Amino acid sequence: MLKLNLPTFDYKINRTSDGLQIYDRLRRKFVALTPEEWVRQHFVEFIITHKCFPQSLIANEIGITLNNTRRRCDTVVYDNTATPLVIIEYKAPSVEITQATFDQIVRYNMVLQAKYLIVSNGLNHYCCSIDYHNQSYQFLKEIPSYSEL
Repeated sequence: MLKLNLPTFDYKINRTSDGLQIYDRLRRKFVALTPEEWVRQHFVEFIITHKCFPQSLIANEIGITLNNTRRRCDTVVYDNTATPLVIIEYKAPSVEITQATFDQIVRYNMVLQAKYLIVSNGLNHYCCSIDYHNQSYQFLKEIPSYSEL
């Protein structure tokens, strides 16, 4: 798999008749190893190991209903009251992050009302904080640690 702009880690890969699978520590099972999944597993490991996000407050593949349609958020990070704090959207490394990517995560946030949005293709990472009171947002220079959220 492609080298990412994220720290490497000791991942577990299985080869099955359906192809390669990677272990998802949050879902506690092996999942299909797609380019997007490669990014997700590296990013989740990064925020847990390097940004001190509590593993117990992170969930992958969270279903939401938006305009009577079921959607899924790639990763949601919660605060201690189980309120969504961060939504993370992943793309494969070959996928350019465009305005459409930001539009997608903003639509998800219409439902969840998280304070932070992160988009990553494993090579480029963008994080913005949402100020609901002033109806504005600000891009941050780096991904904050959990204690800074």
